[in-house]
Amino acid sequence: MSNSNASGSRRGGQAAPRAHGTLTVLQGAALYIGAVLGTGVIALPAMAADVAGPASLLAWLALVVLSAPLAATFAALGARYPDAGGVATYARQAFGPRASAIVGWCFYFAVPAGAPAAAIFAGAYVAAAVGGGEHTVWLTSAALLTVVTAANAFGVTISGRMQLVLSTLLVVLLLTAVAASAPHADASNLRPFAPHGWLAVVPAAALLVWSFAGWEAITHLAGEFKHPSRDLPLASAIAVVVVGVLYLAVAAASILVLGPSAGRSRAPLAELLVVGVGGNVRVLAAGAALLLTLGTMNAYFAGAAKLGAALGRDGALPSWLAAGSLAGDVPRRSLGVLCALAALSTIAVAIAGVGAKPLVLLATGSFVTVYALGCAAALRLLPRGTAAHRCAQAALVCVVALCAATGWFLLWPLVMSGCALLYLRFNRRRARHPNVHCDVS
Repeated sequence: MSNSNASGSRRGGQAAPRAHGTLTVLQGAALYIGAVLGTGVIALPAMAADVAGPASLLAWLALVVLSAPLAATFAALGARYPDAGGVATYARQAFGPRASAIVGWCFYFAVPAGAPAAAIFAGAYVAAAVGGGEHTVWLTSAALLTVVTAANAFGVTISGRMQLVLSTLLVVLLLTAVAASAPHADASNLRPFAPHGWLAVVPAAALLVWSFAGWEAITHLAGEFKHPSRDLPLASAIAVVVVGVLYLAVAAASILVLGPSAGRSRAPLAELLVVGVGGNVRVLAAGAALLLTLGTMNAYFAGAAKLGAALGRDGALPSWLAAGSLAGDVPRRSLGVLCALAALSTIAVAIAGVGAKPLVLLATGSFVTVYALGCAAALRLLPRGTAAHRCAQAALVCVVALCAATGWFLLWPLVMSGCALLYLRFNRRRARHPNVHCDVS
């Protein structure tokens, strides 16, 4: 009952004031960078180049430009409503508890699918470097899950510091690859610019939609910032610039340096390092994959663990998970559930032998649903006529395009939405009739 009362007191206005946390602007920017860059920068430049050739650079540029309003929208919401519920809180303020539960379930249960997929990708790079086949893949995946869970179990301050180190190393690695290989760039590799026609830019852009994921993840940690209204938008702006520059630099270097072979490369980033500084391509690829994956998983686990605690607090998940929802508290119960579900997903994929692709697509469908409801909530919550409201309008257009690219995998978030609504109904009936089980017996 206390959960529902707490939820009701927040509905219709700004989230209740609460103690602020300890995250700095740089730590927040590092969490953003880790969440957004992800493992895509390892393979996506080659995949896009294979589809559209040098013209894929236009798709990358469009991605960077379109991601700016999406990031700005979620940052504006996070600054206005610094709550562990993140997008679920915004949906509650705009549309009520049902929409909040749907968003919360879609995001929370997407992470145990997406995180193992990323870990499996990194494991494949390690296996290619040191051997061991599938055993190395699964051992690496288990190790990554363990490290990320342990880091977050000590609190978001420790997790934020680790992310700052990881993101710094990642930025240095990417800039080194681009700068070291730059002397080998050849402008003739830009010709022909559109070997597969200009329309090929569209499917190339569709391949890159995964790179949108991450701008919403840090909103769950908004209350952990020292000064959310100031620090969150600043951290988001820093991340947009850094991510945009890195994406465009790596994509351009891949085409200018590697030429036609860029589209056939399995590890373009590692090959750029080899061209520029030399070394074992497989070892370099494995190192890059581990850095990227660890950063992404760390950011998502930190945000999702806080979200689970907030959902428990608000009655959208069992109240047992509510511990740790306040700023500064560690949501260890929610984190434990995430770790257990991620381990089960990894085991299921290993037994079925279907690879990581199904997990990626399921997570993508869930995240797109979260984006759609989050942007719709922003249009109702952000003051009309402001820059933030205009960003939300532009972001919603982007999300509609993402929905079209996701296709029938939107069925998974539809199932999650149904489960969330059923749980709310069950929880409400149990609150009205706490001793109903006695009557049945």
